[in-house]
Amino acid sequence: MAGRDLRALFSTNDRSVQADEAFTNRASQWETVAAALTEHIQRISAPGFDAEDLEAPRSHVLVFHGVGGIGKTTLSRMLEAALTDAGRRPSQWGEPGWSADRILPVRIDLARSAGTDFEQIVLTIRAALTRIGRPLPAFDLALRRYWEANHPGEPLEEYLRRGGLGSRFGQALPQQMQSALADVAQALMLPGTIGSAVGQVTGALIGALRERRQTVRALAGCARLADLLEAEPDLDALSFYPHLLAWELARLPEGKRVVPVVLLDTFEDIGDRTRRDLERLVQRAVWLLPNAFWVITGRSRLQWADPALQGQLDYTGPAAWPGLVHTAMPAARTSIGAGTARQVLIGDFSPEDCDDYLARRLTRGGQPLISRPVRQVITARSHGLPLYLDLSVARFLELSRSGRTPQPGDFDHDFPALVARTLTDLTPDERHVLRSVSLLDAFDVPLATRAAGLAHEGPALRLTERPFVREDSFGLWPFHLHGLIRSAVRNADDTTDDRWSERDWQQAAQRAFATLGEQHHNSPGPGRLLLIACLRQGLRLARDHQLDLGWLIPAAWTYVSDSVWEPLAPPDTDSTGLNTAADALVELLSALARRQHQHRSHTVARLTTVIDSRLLPDDLQHMALYYRAKAHRDLGDSPASRTGMQAVADGQGRLAPAARRGLAHLARMAGDFPTALTTAHTLGWEGRHHRVQGDIWWPHGDMDRAAVDYAAARDEAEHHGVTGERGNSQAHRAFALAFTNPAVADDELALAEQLLAGVDLRATTLITHIAALARDAGRTDADVDDRAQVLRAEIHTAGVTYAELALDLALAFHHAVRNDQDQVAATIARLRENTQDGDYAYYTDITHFMAGLPLPADHTAPQWLDGEPATRARWHNLVTTRRDLLSTRR
Repeated sequence: MAGRDLRALFSTNDRSVQADEAFTNRASQWETVAAALTEHIQRISAPGFDAEDLEAPRSHVLVFHGVGGIGKTTLSRMLEAALTDAGRRPSQWGEPGWSADRILPVRIDLARSAGTDFEQIVLTIRAALTRIGRPLPAFDLALRRYWEANHPGEPLEEYLRRGGLGSRFGQALPQQMQSALADVAQALMLPGTIGSAVGQVTGALIGALRERRQTVRALAGCARLADLLEAEPDLDALSFYPHLLAWELARLPEGKRVVPVVLLDTFEDIGDRTRRDLERLVQRAVWLLPNAFWVITGRSRLQWADPALQGQLDYTGPAAWPGLVHTAMPAARTSIGAGTARQVLIGDFSPEDCDDYLARRLTRGGQPLISRPVRQVITARSHGLPLYLDLSVARFLELSRSGRTPQPGDFDHDFPALVARTLTDLTPDERHVLRSVSLLDAFDVPLATRAAGLAHEGPALRLTERPFVREDSFGLWPFHLHGLIRSAVRNADDTTDDRWSERDWQQAAQRAFATLGEQHHNSPGPGRLLLIACLRQGLRLARDHQLDLGWLIPAAWTYVSDSVWEPLAPPDTDSTGLNTAADALVELLSALARRQHQHRSHTVARLTTVIDSRLLPDDLQHMALYYRAKAHRDLGDSPASRTGMQAVADGQGRLAPAARRGLAHLARMAGDFPTALTTAHTLGWEGRHHRVQGDIWWPHGDMDRAAVDYAAARDEAEHHGVTGERGNSQAHRAFALAFTNPAVADDELALAEQLLAGVDLRATTLITHIAALARDAGRTDADVDDRAQVLRAEIHTAGVTYAELALDLALAFHHAVRNDQDQVAATIARLRENTQDGDYAYYTDITHFMAGLPLPADHTAPQWLDGEPATRARWHNLVTTRRDLLSTRR
């Protein structure tokens, strides 16, 4: 459903362009209204309903709130149209469960630009009710008295005409009010000359009501009429008159009964939250007219259920407004009870809705004027906000006037109007907090307050109630800004009077950065979740605002020490390269996390860029050197790995023990086991001495001894709270025991998988898969060869060379158990080819040992710790033991 968009129509000379105000389906909101209105009609039609009950909880209000530009006013207009005329209801909206002639919709725009005051609100509702076609004497008499006291000499007809109410509802109201006055005068048998004087008529009526005369029995049922007629006819008294209207509506005969549906739009404009003068009058009218149904649209939630407002408004608290409580359950589409939520956040358009809206907004010859590629860019940038779509349509027409066809790149654009719309009803302190938290991905009230540099939390607390602040109650910091609002506040030209300078932004970034560091430092426990969250936000702030690394340095070391490697997901490094220490740290940590998902050659390239930039302090420079050396080792480039490890070891920094461990690994890879074992004895916990010793014992076929060392490494890591190392050690223990007893290996692998859950260690995970193959070695029903083929492809993707060698070793074990000499020979040939540089060359020796084959004459023997015969015997014994085990199962 669409109307003409006059602004767009008058933005181009092209008469062939059709500019329509496209309405995108809001079916879920209509279903909510329909369900709530149906329930309301059933309640007020029940025998026990009392329109004069001043104490019963109210559930006749439905609130739609959302950010500026989300489409609340459009929804309000469409609801009015759909309730007025079923033919104007969008086809996607379902049929309501009530008779159309019972509903009397009246929409009132509360926007400041409309100049609506409380007097006009009351008159608009009464003017709409003239469609009933009969006076409402109790209310009309009070209203006539109010009018003559406050507008002496001003005919009501002229006021209605001037305010536009006459054109909307006709001029029946003055006649109905005069008719009510005449009827009362006649009932009181007053002279005709007095009958037109409202003061004398009301005076006589009050006396008659007090004396309970039979002549006024029709009005005597309204218990509070005399009191209201006696009260000073001022604005405060006017706000109580809706009680009379409720009484009149309740006593209408069956054929005349209607349900007013009052749609109050732009509710945020009726006043500020510090005074609430107009809001108090409106709330009083809503409370006293419970047989009307009220649909309120605005930017913010209604706070009427907040007990803290007692004294500012007449009717407050959860007992009065159960459906307006913030914690009320969301309303179901088909049934809405009195205790369910009556405050509905209007969500953003889906991408499909955005595209549909743009396609129908501007057309030529029935075809979309905005091309699909342009629509896709606008949709992606909009975050589903309709106002952004409207602004983009205006930009499209503006660019078209220049004589060229707008391109997708023209819409990578932020609109200052979004900033103005967002800030318009915020206090200065709330604006200050909003700009501050736009620097953050997520925040809580203390973080927002500190980032803004304020001494009190009130502005931050109020800001969290705004609809452009989204809440995730399960998040570490529960609040975040609507994506488009955040982008606009940060990036669009700010034309407001209190706009920030670049120095203001820089200082806010420094405050936010420092506060994140304090939260990380003051965490009562290890706080891995908080660490990652602080790093993600801190890295972004430091990089975008060129801040000193500060607390990021110890946080980076804590991140690395656990070997968990959660993705930090900072924005990609700028195409201009690394310019600051923060740039380099972002790239360093991102490369370390991503190496679990990238080929190790990518890791080497990224870390080389960081190292060559020389932007990091020495300890972080050594971190880059060490992990590049590890990547070189994974790629099979031992000389480069040895150079890097030696440089880090010589630096005597935090990673020196790890680098010495790396040198021990390199010695083991070269077959120099005595040197590797001697080095292992010097490493201590920091150098992971137990795991290094386990890595030395299993190539000797001494699986039980290796398993003992791996278990000690696992327990030591658990004692120190290093999650990644604990899982890594257990995975290697499972690998060693997989060559011994499959049943034992099952339990060890299960424990390894449990300890690795949530830990991103790709190479270690590959080891567990290889261990599973070794556990199943010799079985004909385990698809060992097929699984190995899939696993080999994963290893190639990861670029972890040693893992493929370990895979071939497990396959050799499988073929040796099955005594498949051809497959053993093929595996030996593959291992000889892949170990030509000398690293892991002893794997070919082990394969010969398992198969009981002699070593070739040109073979260069490794330096076994207890000699070749003992090592050969242990490996061959593993094969024969597995054969015997499988034969007993058959």
